[in-house]
Amino acid sequence: MNSWWMAVPTVVAGLAGITAYGAVHPAAQLFGASLCRTDAARKLAITFDDGPNPTITPKLLDLLDRYNAKATFFVVGKFVRECPGLVKDTHSRGHVLGNHTDSHPNLFFCGPQETHLELQRCSEAILNATWEAPRWFRPPFGYRSPWLAEIAHRHKMRTVTWSLLPGDWRGKPVEWLTGHMQPVATNAQRLKSQGGAPLKSEAGDILCLHDGDFRQQNGDRSRTLAALEFWLPRWRDLGLEFVTMNQSFGKVVEA
Repeated sequence: MNSWWMAVPTVVAGLAGITAYGAVHPAAQLFGASLCRTDAARKLAITFDDGPNPTITPKLLDLLDRYNAKATFFVVGKFVRECPGLVKDTHSRGHVLGNHTDSHPNLFFCGPQETHLELQRCSEAILNATWEAPRWFRPPFGYRSPWLAEIAHRHKMRTVTWSLLPGDWRGKPVEWLTGHMQPVATNAQRLKSQGGAPLKSEAGDILCLHDGDFRQQNGDRSRTLAALEFWLPRWRDLGLEFVTMNQSFGKVVEA
């Protein structure tokens, strides 16, 4: 048998692996630029996906106010249309609204036109509620496609993934979730023990949590709320600065 043909399965498997990495790994840049960390080691960007959620989001907003913490909420368009007042309240409190598509599909399996409409409808819903178009986009499940970056750029948005995904949607006990958020404190403790200023090349965490459930409204995210009640004062005492994506990178997308 021709040795070239024998090598085909290996080549195909390798290409499949590269494609999978580029589609889902939060740090991958294969399918366009994305941000997975903040611009400075002491800056922590707390982000929430899948809201707004009338059951939990108002409680989260009050908790964040208590610690003067601003966050970025990646919202689902269909829920924005159901809860425009909650979205407006989130925006008026100084938080940033990001686009998380209109119906939360896996964009890796969506064609260019469907992808465009998912982003467009969500952005329109946010604009109608807040009079400000979103400048940040997070793909559902973190999955990207070869055409997503160009479409997001056309909508004047930058793509955001994460450096830490604790898995708060899994329904595990609060203690489990609290432990999976420990890396943020571990990084902060390391910086504090070093003394002085961190290296300019060091970047901070983007934490991905969930205030909603993309499958239905009023999903139970009480464990997320409880874990944040534990960590917010501790992160603050470790010298971390809570920032939105705007505060870390600005909100202008180059033409």
